[in-house]
Amino acid sequence: MKFATVVGALLALVGFNVGAQQEIKVSYQPALYWSLPYYIASEKSWWGELGLKPSFSTFPAGVPQIAASAAKSWDVGGTGSVPAVLGAARYNLLTIGITNDESQGNALLASGAKADGFMKNPASIKGQTIVLTANSTGDYAVQSCLGKWGLKKADVNIKSMGQAEIISAMSSGNADLGGLWAPNIYTLEEKAGAKLICSGRDAGAIVPGAIIVRAEYAKEQPQHVARYLAIYLRAQKWSLAHRSEAIAMMKKFYEQGGVTISEAAMNKEFDTRPVFDLAGQLKVMNRPSGGASEVDGWLTKIGEFMKANGTFAEVPAAKGFITDEYLRMVDRDPKLKEFANRAN
Repeated sequence: MKFATVVGALLALVGFNVGAQQEIKVSYQPALYWSLPYYIASEKSWWGELGLKPSFSTFPAGVPQIAASAAKSWDVGGTGSVPAVLGAARYNLLTIGITNDESQGNALLASGAKADGFMKNPASIKGQTIVLTANSTGDYAVQSCLGKWGLKKADVNIKSMGQAEIISAMSSGNADLGGLWAPNIYTLEEKAGAKLICSGRDAGAIVPGAIIVRAEYAKEQPQHVARYLAIYLRAQKWSLAHRSEAIAMMKKFYEQGGVTISEAAMNKEFDTRPVFDLAGQLKVMNRPSGGASEVDGWLTKIGEFMKANGTFAEVPAAKGFITDEYLRMVDRDPKLKEFANRAN
């Protein structure tokens, strides 16, 4: 009997549907720590084990990604928390889990020549130009840092750019301050000598990444959504248990996205980006006695930041778009739960 036939028979015995695979459209931003699980799951052929066939679409940032959901060009995905809240307000997107805590991975950087001066005297940032990607987690981190120093957005000149443009501007000496997210942070540190002067975490801002789904798709295909979550969680768990192999895969994945960083920086991705297994996801998503969950609090603060920016008039109600329903589906299904918790 051929190996593939044996595998199929064994999977059928444990209850997974290995018949015709169902397409699921997955969106993400390439060359990011939280999107690595999609690559790992594909390389390991784990999608097929749960009867899914992913069709991927990638975006340079969250805003165009969530806008594409209006055309139903994707079903599920991962994104930053700022676009996740924007997606809830404008496109009926649900947040169904957390990709990682990227509070240390969103930050304000300064050119090597100016960094020490700004750190010794943050008030000197007043009147300076900061290049950043507007309505992003990087923007949220920068404004949180300004608040920590007693400064306001109106105290500086904000110029919106894509991340690649920010790297180019700071590398060429055309900008001294920039808001970036990892791994772009490491690229700028290693190639241009820039220094991180304040991260979201330094400013007391929790910056989570979000696992999202179109509400219509979730209603139509709840089992597919639960299987998608199980695959994502397994890939994360595997990467933590097999870091050396995961970093080798990260190198290839990042290079495909046009990003080259050192192995030390790749290890830093793992060291500074906490992730949540199934139990951890359920814990931060839980609403005790009908109250607010930790995730409710994190995304409500981000919504308030966006309201202050004029993005929308009212902050979306957390209970209207954050749900642990699909994580609980995984947890209630013994086979999916076992799959999600595998480290191999």
